Amino acid sequence: MRHIKYILFDAANTLIHKPLLWKNLQMVLSKSGYEVPDDLLKRNHKLLSEHLKFPDRTSRDFYSGFNSDFLYSLGISPTPELLDEIFTGCTYLPWEKFSDTEIIDSLQLPVGILSNFNNTLKETISEQFGEVFKHIFISENYGVAKPDLKFYEIAVRETGFAPHEILYIGDSIKLDMEPAIRLCLNSLLIDRDNVYPVYKNRITSLDQLTLYL
Repeated sequence: MRHIKYILFDAANTLIHKPLLWKNLQMVLSKSGYEVPDDLLKRNHKLLSEHLKFPDRTSRDFYSGFNSDFLYSLGISPTPELLDEIFTGCTYLPWEKFSDTEIIDSLQLPVGILSNFNNTLKETISEQFGEVFKHIFISENYGVAKPDLKFYEIAVRETGFAPHEILYIGDSIKLDMEPAIRLCLNSLLIDRDNVYPVYKNRITSLDQLTLYL
């Protein structure tokens, strides 16, 4: 990957996350008498997120369906009361950048973002990172979302680099890795929670980027 001239990142759970989610979720479940290991909680949440299409703007109805399936995957019946408590305590929490994103400042390459998100992302990224990213491609603004190849084609065209000169980094095999590979972009899966240990092009921290550049 030594010919890389531009790095494109996914946003949610690649650059930014909601650390309060797991703490609040454990509090709600514990209050209802359920003790679930953190790794199981994160793994099931991740795998479900891979299979459901998230809208650019989520709603209470969306989260009701998502959290119902999530609870079922943990062996917990999704009662209306429990779903309401999860929504109240775990939804629309603040975003924070991952600590390992500090490496971005030392990469000495132009960087951008390609994300399924609404147009509040620019403000969030600016608050967390400043004006680091040259491009921020947001699905709501383009009317197309990952894994649609058209979204990736827009980004490649507007960056001005050839696909083989771009490295794309994301946390989803379905939404990030497969379409990037189909367009001949270099790709790395960021897998901080070790959900996909057998995936080959994988890193567990952005600090490992220096090994590929």
